[in-house]
Amino acid sequence: MQDTRIPRRQLLAGLSLGAALPLIGTRAFAAGEKVKVAGVHSDPVANAWNGRLHEALQQAAKAGTIDYVFSESVSNTDYPRVLREYANQGARLIVGQSYATERDCRAVAKEYPKVGFLMGSSGGPAGDNYGVFGTWNHEAAYLSGMLAGSMTKTGKLGAVGGYPIPEVNRLINAFRLGASETRQGLAFQSAFINTWFDPPKAKEAALAQIDGGCDILFGERIGTADGAQMRGKLAIGSLLDYMPRYPGTVFANAMWYFDPMLAAALADLKAGKPVGRDYSPFSMMVHGGNDITFDAKLVPAAALKQMQEKRAAIKAGQFKVPVNDANPV
Repeated sequence: MQDTRIPRRQLLAGLSLGAALPLIGTRAFAAGEKVKVAGVHSDPVANAWNGRLHEALQQAAKAGTIDYVFSESVSNTDYPRVLREYANQGARLIVGQSYATERDCRAVAKEYPKVGFLMGSSGGPAGDNYGVFGTWNHEAAYLSGMLAGSMTKTGKLGAVGGYPIPEVNRLINAFRLGASETRQGLAFQSAFINTWFDPPKAKEAALAQIDGGCDILFGERIGTADGAQMRGKLAIGSLLDYMPRYPGTVFANAMWYFDPMLAAALADLKAGKPVGRDYSPFSMMVHGGNDITFDAKLVPAAALKQMQEKRAAIKAGQFKVPVNDANPV
């Protein structure tokens, strides 16, 4: 797809932080009218989390639902300025992340009450225009843990995460809980690399856990599977499908799909409704927001059967994966 990033020089041309353009009204959209959406990504879109947002936005653009422009690798100090620039250029919805810039992002949203903001956030929504979402693929992480508990030979499982924030903690804790359902007495290790995108650092953390006896790793961060592949161990991916990249190493993925959240926010915006709500529930499996994928050639049939039964119970609303946002220890 054509690169629609706006050059920094063009963004800055004629703009002043103290002189915003007229605000866009909250009118409902006409049938078939496209929404101008800007993606502001703190990390490269090659990063798993940002990649899921980017992919969903690209698909919406390809379907003719939105006009999509984006910036990537935006630093925390630059983030508020880039938000303002896109708002000034007519974006009706801005999608991004505010985990490290909560106060600044919320302040910018107050300056542009007619612009919708849909931000990955650990906080709640604000006003009529600041919507939030969390990465809730803990159901799929639980199911992947069930497989890991059945398949581990050493009884030691590891996990490599970015930061110990609630959205990451709940994945690792769900993975552990699922593993404990299929095997008792397991030992767990967790490491946080304190960045969202540093594959070499994630690889180093993975190697350290393997040296500590772990034979299956849950890779919340890209790079974990590199360590597993190097040492001939198994790994589980998170957010996207790592099996093509690591055949024989990654046997399952706790997938997350941004599409249901984006569709819900766009529907509200087009109807002239406030987007200042929490869209996180659309991450749940019942809405198609997360699911497990697996390589049946690497997973024992008995383990797969047990996991599939639990998956069916989750989708039917008969089982709810407990949420634990506490720091894994």
